[in-house]
Amino acid sequence: MTSKTIPTSKSGEAAENRKAHTVHKIGGTSMSNIEAVFDNILIGDRKPDALYNRIFVVSAYGGVTDLLLENKKTGEPGVFALYAGSENNWAWGDALSKVQSHMLDLNASAFNDEADRKLADRFVQERVEGVRSCLIDLQRICGYGHFKLNEHLMTVREMISGIGEAHSAHNTMLLLRRRGVNAEFVDLSGWRESESMSLEGRVRDAFADIDVATVMPVVTGYTQAADGLMGIYGRGYSEVTFSAIACAIGAEEAIIHKEFHLSSADPRVVGAGKVQPIGRTNYDVADQLSNMGMEAIHPRAAKGLRQQGIPLRIVNTFEPNHPGTVIDEKWIPEEARIEIVTGRENVFEVEVFDQDMVGIPGSGEVALTAFRRFKVSLVSWSMNANTMSFYVSAPMKQIRRVIENIQKYQPGADIQTRKVDIISAIGANLRANAILGDAISAIEKSNLELLAMHVSGRGVDIQFAFPDGSYMEAIKVLHKALIENSGRGLMETNKSAA
Repeated sequence: MTSKTIPTSKSGEAAENRKAHTVHKIGGTSMSNIEAVFDNILIGDRKPDALYNRIFVVSAYGGVTDLLLENKKTGEPGVFALYAGSENNWAWGDALSKVQSHMLDLNASAFNDEADRKLADRFVQERVEGVRSCLIDLQRICGYGHFKLNEHLMTVREMISGIGEAHSAHNTMLLLRRRGVNAEFVDLSGWRESESMSLEGRVRDAFADIDVATVMPVVTGYTQAADGLMGIYGRGYSEVTFSAIACAIGAEEAIIHKEFHLSSADPRVVGAGKVQPIGRTNYDVADQLSNMGMEAIHPRAAKGLRQQGIPLRIVNTFEPNHPGTVIDEKWIPEEARIEIVTGRENVFEVEVFDQDMVGIPGSGEVALTAFRRFKVSLVSWSMNANTMSFYVSAPMKQIRRVIENIQKYQPGADIQTRKVDIISAIGANLRANAILGDAISAIEKSNLELLAMHVSGRGVDIQFAFPDGSYMEAIKVLHKALIENSGRGLMETNKSAA
């Protein structure tokens, strides 16, 4: 039966359909706590008719993607990294076997019913051994001079990564059915499919015959798409899938379940008792958070929701009754206030001084082109008559290449670098002189040394540069001045998010 709740229109149309269903994404850390996910998100105390009109996009269980690719924090190689850097199949093959054993252990702890566990185990074995056979065949083919392994590595990376999301989604479907829920496993990973499709095309095709009013779809966070999600979005692909589904079906709301609230600062830095959940904000703030490496949602995923006018809600898996944070495109608070204080440690400041730039149109293009060429993302940058200051988070090796390239085309430039910490005070409405004054006053009263400051004309963030090693103290000082003691708190906003 083709569902009539799946609209094909753009933002302003099918308003009634928008009220019918929501799309949810559950992160890997939350997925690992199966009982909490079922008690707080999937089922809980809901009556049978309240279980549906909800679509769930799931990440791999916590740590599985690290084992499949590489550890995100330490860089320790996983299956993919070993395969890409090895000329034999022993290292990556052993790693793949360890991943399979780990997945089977997860199954053993997840399933009480033996029949369900056997189904789950067979699913894992089929996927893992299928990938193993494919990788061995690819190695053999690339032993001939006409085929180069590095030309296929991104496809290999995507295929390996997709095992994790398929495993968790399939398990969740089995567990839901055992509890009497009409769940359906929606596999977007392209497993054994010969047809290549766009992201949007694969999503629409998968949901064409699903009636979300009577079925609970459990969807893989990874989607196999013609243009390759991982090459474009990196490991943020599950949020891109989540966003694409919400946009394709015209969801009323998109909801991300995390293991923490989106709060006014990192509670590990300022203390759990001092932070406040943000409550409500807009997509401008979400973009600034991404720039600081504290993603509420991947910026490319946010773009689709923003364009379609779909609000995003960030909620805490372990506090199901808390309304969380609503991110809405049009919302701007009447009162100017800081909502969150965050930042980046170990940033490099690259200062380019060149007297010859004065009065020359486009004189900054040489430096900007160098950063683009070597794929160094800018956290922030500014320019005056003869100086450009760039703040970048990248290995020094890359930065040296950028500097050499700038020096090549601007031989008269004096280029200096130093490590700094960037702290950003962010809010949907910062158009009040008192905010900046409070920040400067707090910094002057502290032991912090302010190196530079940048105020956005859009009124959504103020960035401060401090010497390397100032991060913790700077976060505490600015959070206390701008949020704890400001009188412009977030509590009223939190109430409005409910």
